[in-house]
Amino acid sequence: MKSSILLTSLLLAGSVGSYAQSWQRVTAKNECETRHENAAALVGDSLYAIGGRGMKPLEALNLKTLMWKKLPAPPLEMNHFQAITYNGEIYVMGAFEGKYPHEVPIPNIYIYNPKKGQWRKGPEIPVERRRGSAGVVVYKDKIYMVCGIVDGHYDGNVDWFDEYNPKTNTWSQLPVAPRTRDHLSVAIVDDKLVVAGGRRSQAKINRVAETTLGEVDIYNFKTGQWTTLPESGNIPTQRAGNTTVAKDGKVWVIGGESPQVLSHNETEIFDPKTNKWTAGPKLLQGRHGTQAVVHQNNIYIIAGSANHGGGPELSTVEVLK
Repeated sequence: MKSSILLTSLLLAGSVGSYAQSWQRVTAKNECETRHENAAALVGDSLYAIGGRGMKPLEALNLKTLMWKKLPAPPLEMNHFQAITYNGEIYVMGAFEGKYPHEVPIPNIYIYNPKKGQWRKGPEIPVERRRGSAGVVVYKDKIYMVCGIVDGHYDGNVDWFDEYNPKTNTWSQLPVAPRTRDHLSVAIVDDKLVVAGGRRSQAKINRVAETTLGEVDIYNFKTGQWTTLPESGNIPTQRAGNTTVAKDGKVWVIGGESPQVLSHNETEIFDPKTNKWTAGPKLLQGRHGTQAVVHQNNIYIIAGSANHGGGPELSTVEVLK
């Protein structure tokens, strides 16, 4: 029995071995704002911290000089969203404004142009498809938004899946996801959209943090079909408010919140070729309600909340090299 346990331990250690690096604290030369329920984006060598609860400035960390710079604030509060970069601009869609538990979906796309240093109000999101706390990702020059919730944390979880074409300003409704979920973040690897993590917030019946989901749903852009992995493919650590990135042909799910008091520090790595999960290095500081980005094959994560719920807000940056 002891030998089998030892063998299992060695196998697990080996599976993590390729990700033996540790998260490191990034020490900037100046300070930035604390924030949570924010997003992040990467344009060039700059890591942008965007939105969060309340009115927060737009800030950019130059990853070469490690200097923070304050930039024009968004024209309105933006929280609970996954920002994306498209054609060198930052897009915000599927975001909320307002206070818990009845946050309101922002009706328009908002776009920041780093070269001009300006925000602009973009096209309207169709009234019948507005929600927040959704997964948003770019694939082949189109933007995809999946799931989310209509009425803040209160009610209205949806399984919607939408395609937005910025070139033609047109929306298309795609096959709905296998289940409703909100507080999610998504990534694409090998023509597959991986939806892992998230929950079904129901503040109207006082059920929020405990409604996390284990199932992993995958949309194959080549076949146009959804599949749900068998239970053996469930995310190992159920959490919502996590962040998700694609790196090394795998999907990395980082941080998040659940009924435990401390935000999650787990990093778990999904391989869509094998449908297997691997444990990755744990964050130095657990956090949820923020976003990670990949720059030169390094993963950066900023800010977020140290505990489940609304705080304490963080301003720290970590990197996995």
